[in-house]
Amino acid sequence: MWSIGPLAFTTPWLLLGLVALPALWWLLRAVPPAPIRRRFPAVTLLLGLRDEETESDRTPWWLLLLRCLAVAALIVGFAGPVLNPRDAREGAGPLLILMDGSWASAQGWGLRRDKAAELLDVARQAGRPVAVAALTDLSAGGPEFQSAEAWAERLPSLAPAAWMPDDAAAVDWVRGAARDFDTYWMSDGLARAGRADLLAALESRGTVTAFESGAGRLALRPPAFEDGAIRLDAMRAGAAVAREITLRAIGPDPAGIERVLAELPLSFEGDGTRAEGALSVPAELRNRIRRFEIAGTRSAGAVSLTDDALKRRQVALFAAREDREGTELLSPLHYLRQALEPTADLIEGTLDDILLADPDVIALADVAQLTPLESDEIEAWVEEGGLLLRFAGPRLAASDVARDEEPALMPVRLRAGGRSVGGAMSWGAPKELRPFPEDSPFHGLAIPEDVTVTSQVVAQPDPALADRVIAALADGTPLVTRKALGQGQVVLFHVTANAEWSSLPLSGLFVQMLDRLAVSTRPVQPTAAELEGTTWEAVRVLDGFGVERDAGALAGVDGTALAEGIAGPALRPGLYADGERRVALNVIGPEDEIAATEWPASVPVEGLGVTRQTGLKGALLAAALLALMADVVATLWLAGRLTGPRQGAAALLALVLLAPGGAEAQQPGGAGEARAIEATTETVLAYVVTGDAALDRISAAGLRGLSLTLARRTSVEPEEPIGVDLETDELAFYPLLYWPVTETQPRPSPEAYAELNQYLRTGGMILFDTRDADIGRFGTGTPNGRKLQQLAAPLDVPPLEPVPEDHVLTRTFYLLQDFPGRHDSRDVWVEAAPPDAEQIEGMPFRDLNDGVTPVVIGGNDWAAAWAVGQNGQYLFPVGRGYGGERQREYALRFGINLVMHVLTGNYKSDQVHVPALLDRLGQ
Repeated sequence: MWSIGPLAFTTPWLLLGLVALPALWWLLRAVPPAPIRRRFPAVTLLLGLRDEETESDRTPWWLLLLRCLAVAALIVGFAGPVLNPRDAREGAGPLLILMDGSWASAQGWGLRRDKAAELLDVARQAGRPVAVAALTDLSAGGPEFQSAEAWAERLPSLAPAAWMPDDAAAVDWVRGAARDFDTYWMSDGLARAGRADLLAALESRGTVTAFESGAGRLALRPPAFEDGAIRLDAMRAGAAVAREITLRAIGPDPAGIERVLAELPLSFEGDGTRAEGALSVPAELRNRIRRFEIAGTRSAGAVSLTDDALKRRQVALFAAREDREGTELLSPLHYLRQALEPTADLIEGTLDDILLADPDVIALADVAQLTPLESDEIEAWVEEGGLLLRFAGPRLAASDVARDEEPALMPVRLRAGGRSVGGAMSWGAPKELRPFPEDSPFHGLAIPEDVTVTSQVVAQPDPALADRVIAALADGTPLVTRKALGQGQVVLFHVTANAEWSSLPLSGLFVQMLDRLAVSTRPVQPTAAELEGTTWEAVRVLDGFGVERDAGALAGVDGTALAEGIAGPALRPGLYADGERRVALNVIGPEDEIAATEWPASVPVEGLGVTRQTGLKGALLAAALLALMADVVATLWLAGRLTGPRQGAAALLALVLLAPGGAEAQQPGGAGEARAIEATTETVLAYVVTGDAALDRISAAGLRGLSLTLARRTSVEPEEPIGVDLETDELAFYPLLYWPVTETQPRPSPEAYAELNQYLRTGGMILFDTRDADIGRFGTGTPNGRKLQQLAAPLDVPPLEPVPEDHVLTRTFYLLQDFPGRHDSRDVWVEAAPPDAEQIEGMPFRDLNDGVTPVVIGGNDWAAAWAVGQNGQYLFPVGRGYGGERQREYALRFGINLVMHVLTGNYKSDQVHVPALLDRLGQ
């Protein structure tokens, strides 16, 4: 490539043709030839006559210039001119484009992807095989070198992960490559302990060039509750100027809609790397906070999820007797206060006052008798999710409670009188505790040797007793029992809450057991020893951009691994649950630090700026064509061929035929007619053109992928999908219309709505996709959901219901019960079944209506899950690993069921008539 300032040429040798322009000028001047003068006397007879057709003796200079400019434009155009060309890069052979792909790369991920696309284009021009990889998601067996065009199709599917790379595994991956290669390393800008070893492994294979953004990186440590306020600590790396940021507390409002609940401004001073502050909010508001985030920063490191460490629970304490003066240690509530006061908000008062406060836990110490009204109110409170924690004592042992039958507020029936062991009036020794079983919430807790029991209330034998015992003495008698009641539970300690009957309240085990029961919350992250023996299930997980997503069917994780807090593909950052307890695994831990990368002098470091080169070949060739057309008109004019009506009409027709797009102008609506003919002769899936070019490309790619899958697996062979304009296009040709919803989408005109309603009434189906199931559910909880309601309001939409288990959509081709896309939500709505639909004896489904549901509504972003490029590769990731590919497979199966449903109707529902038909045949 040869350059002149900002202009370069891909085939500069063609510019030698410009040397011929002077000769061309001379030749053009010689045609037509100059006339020769001859004297002839008889020519006097022609004097006075006028020649209507004149011919110039030479070509006008301006016409010569026009022709020379046209030829020059052709020569320069075919030379391949490029404005602002990219710098040529040295090197040959295989090239590895390596991305860190961590949460620190999420901020500015678009710049990284654009830079990678530019590097791929340079490699394509050089004919170099390329491999593209992210350190957070390495392929097995080393780099996969393919053509740059193949990787360009797959580049949009790359996304940052919510964890840091495993550099040790990356070193082994590099060493597993079959040949040497050069590396373009797109760094996230953060220092890591294993980066030097990885750099050495890459340099042993070839040259390394680093690309890094100059912007600073921000991170947020987990919040801590101290002295009645939430302490927040932000960090930064790679910046040395004063800067202000805003921390936002996000959570649901009383209506359940996620909002910004509070904000806290913080300042980085000069070259400081830390900014700290305290946020003081009421307890009710604090308990609703789900996460903190740095405003304007799209990164998982700038988000910190909250768990039980922040959500202090309200615990109500109530005892049957007042504290006796001077004997505070004998108070039934003393040890409960000592255990819970640091980690919970305590409430004391009458039972009426306690129930009005609606606490999370009610602890009853030696309370035997409750009035019927109190029992009913507490029972209703437990059934709504409350935890009733009861402790035994002399009053309960002496009462008749739970003797003959099991009351609702007791987990077991009790024997009269209780049991005394190891006391002055007993023969036996105090009893120790038996190790906690695996199905107990206390499993894994170490039992101190000095914890013993001298008295207890004893449970009566019962078939359900074994399932309700979660702690027992060495001789097998129950120490703690539990049962579920509605959405809540009732727990009974068979000893007192003070030290009268056991030494349990004097030990740290007592606090740990209360913590395992989620009675209290912990102000710090639990240790590995505290979580040993527990299994936790992911509730919500973070992606690399810091967006919360449903965890789906991720496998449970061991409590010890969760306590270590090292995020990775097998342990994703997010919120984990074990029963009622919640623990957040954040990207940044409470002791983590971040620092900017320092590259050795041997590694050149470039920015992420992309050179936007512009090819001028098309513009110059078009200019040459226009100049030649102008030459034709000028030549006709000079020859006098443009005078008169016939000549003028012929000239105008010539201009129309020669003009760009003239052929199409002769056939108005030709393209639309061609599409209509194609749609009527073949099955064609269509999508609504939203005006968002990127989204429309995804819709087209998604329906293309679904069409290819239909052709491979079924007898339906759809043609290339078509985008329709609701204002101008005929909809009747398309059986299925995919309508992605965007917040900025314009509302169709009344004429378009009339066409849509006619389309729905005549058997068409619209698949509405709000694409937001990862952040909301069906309804108005998201901007796209609210926009959907506005768009669908004028439509003749029947009553809707979630897809029932026996709907024909679950079995038109595949047997399905879930309908995932790129997101996995069960909230998919269809036309509601008639109220008189009944299940026929001997059939597994009801006799539903015979028509096709006119609308299907969801938010699972199906088109992104179906989308394929021109090379057949999927464009967007779905989940991770095998689970993600399985989710994509179910998304394709849902699409096949949908198309088969709209093409064949509810023919499978007609099977409900089979018994009647067989009965008639039998008669």
